[in-house]
Amino acid sequence: MALSGKLIGYVEISKGGDVFHDFIRHKPHELVAISPDKVHDCELHEGERGAVGSIFTWHYTHDGKKKFTKEIIESVNEENHTVVFKVIGGELVDELYKSFKVIFHVEPMGEGQVAVLTFEFEKRDTSVPYPTSLMDVCCNVIKDLDAHNTTK
Repeated sequence: MALSGKLIGYVEISKGGDVFHDFIRHKPHELVAISPDKVHDCELHEGERGAVGSIFTWHYTHDGKKKFTKEIIESVNEENHTVVFKVIGGELVDELYKSFKVIFHVEPMGEGQVAVLTFEFEKRDTSVPYPTSLMDVCCNVIKDLDAHNTTK
């Protein structure tokens, strides 16, 4: 069984990629108000919101437990609305995975757009599960964000 993996989630969205990209990059702390049952805090530790090299901590609920993950913005591409986050702390890399990246981007799909969330990871051993339930949580947060943007 392979220890390295990739998991991709797709969420159809009603707003353009620039809206989502700007929100994920510059205003992630606002997710606390939009999806309070899932996201509890997004604390900036170093740098500026949205800048490559910025470090922040997400506090969230997953599988009924409150957890946190510390991340650094590794890269940003304005043209294709991509932000790459590398997990540097928290349960994901301290206990489960040797490495974990979260890649967010938006791409066209037919008449609309789709938010694409990709997890790239290396499990510590074969007993570590694929992060499918975490992907479900993240996709539901994107749906909450899309519903919030639609009502504005």
